[in-house]
Amino acid sequence: MRAAIFLDRDGVINEDRKDYVKHWSEFRFIKGSLEALRQFQEAGIPVVIISNQSAISRGLITKEKLEVLHGRMVKRIQKKGGFLSGIYYCPHHPDDGCPCRKPRTGLLKRAAQELNLDLTQGIFIGDSLKDIQAGQRAGLRTVLVLSGQGRESLKQVLALKSSLRPHLVVPDLQAAVPLALAWIQGGLLRTV
Repeated sequence: MRAAIFLDRDGVINEDRKDYVKHWSEFRFIKGSLEALRQFQEAGIPVVIISNQSAISRGLITKEKLEVLHGRMVKRIQKKGGFLSGIYYCPHHPDDGCPCRKPRTGLLKRAAQELNLDLTQGIFIGDSLKDIQAGQRAGLRTVLVLSGQGRESLKQVLALKSSLRPHLVVPDLQAAVPLALAWIQGGLLRTV
């Protein structure tokens, strides 16, 4: 079993939109995200996207159109030297109670099983409380990026005064790369 980097999509890899990313014309890579994905690929670390995509259940995009969008995203990532080992998404509405929708861990567990990944040696990088909750519930180290919803999520974390704290807070995905690589390559996750 291998360690992996698990990433939320919207707000981490691409710019988040309040009205959802529904077409390729609305998809914009966040500065530095393609470089970060290339660096993970060069280090030989699998990268898996874990994303809530309720725009499907809301009737704003079909699964087929989302797959086309993801196909274009993957081609662009590969063209820049990166690679995704998998894309897992929940198409359900937040009110559906789906076990795969973050902050639940269904997608993470499915990806780990299908791709032979060790969740206890992995890292979840996201921009929302749901990402941090899902990652910690699955036994992952968690990194909150301040891109996307990250700044608002950090305010929520601080206001909660709970034990829910990301292991690291960084400006964006690119800034997370050096520490994530050090954690995984140095085996530091085993002792935490």
